[in-house]
Amino acid sequence: MAAPSDEEGAVGPRCHHRPTAMLDVPFLPFCAFLGTLGLLCVAMVGTWCQHWRGGFSLDGSSRTFNWHPVLMVTGLVVLYGAAALVYRIPNTWSGPKLPWKVLHSSLALGAFVLTVLGLAAVFCFHNSQGTPNMYSLHSWMGLGTVLLFSCQWAAGFGAFLLPWAPTWLRALYKPIHVFFGSTILMLSVASCASGINEKLFFSLKNGTTQYKLLPAEAVFANTLGLLILIFGVLVVAALARPSWKRPHSDSPDSRQ
Repeated sequence: MAAPSDEEGAVGPRCHHRPTAMLDVPFLPFCAFLGTLGLLCVAMVGTWCQHWRGGFSLDGSSRTFNWHPVLMVTGLVVLYGAAALVYRIPNTWSGPKLPWKVLHSSLALGAFVLTVLGLAAVFCFHNSQGTPNMYSLHSWMGLGTVLLFSCQWAAGFGAFLLPWAPTWLRALYKPIHVFFGSTILMLSVASCASGINEKLFFSLKNGTTQYKLLPAEAVFANTLGLLILIFGVLVVAALARPSWKRPHSDSPDSRQ
């Protein structure tokens, strides 16, 4: 049997890869969309707390609590998601890694600081109102996520930024670091979604339109929860996309 010609051999692969090419999305427009979605989530949670929940203050009242959802969504979801995507930027694939390592760790540290402030706000509110702390599934999930986040940041700082970490340790820890990065983001999304739902159950009852009747606040907050979920799923999808991953280098990771 004669071997297929170049034209015949090209038909098969071309037809095979055509659907993939049609579904291919450039990274930078995807990032622009994701950034817009993240800013929308921050704007919506701020609008919810300002318009329906009375605004913000530091007096220990419910307005102090309102800092909690804003800081958690901003830090634990949006800023953390941005930190996770730093190494998917094509500009990071060549040249020194140190500036990008610093940017990645700085964004993650900023997210952690906002998260701690968000926890302080809710504990301050609970203590001033005599409300017990850490009794709900949302609180357990949220605090567990923050503790895991702190361990992730400390381990990543020690393995990838400090000069004493050996190459074999970095190679061993890298897939673990990547796995827990995605895990923490999804836990953050789940914590925020459960927190929104819990707040609506507590707030929309006596003296207001009940949650089950779906007032405007419930529609707005439920939409916010869905957008947060979409943001988290898209970030994880971007992290898992093979064509957007930093190419492996044959040279060992330099201790910059």
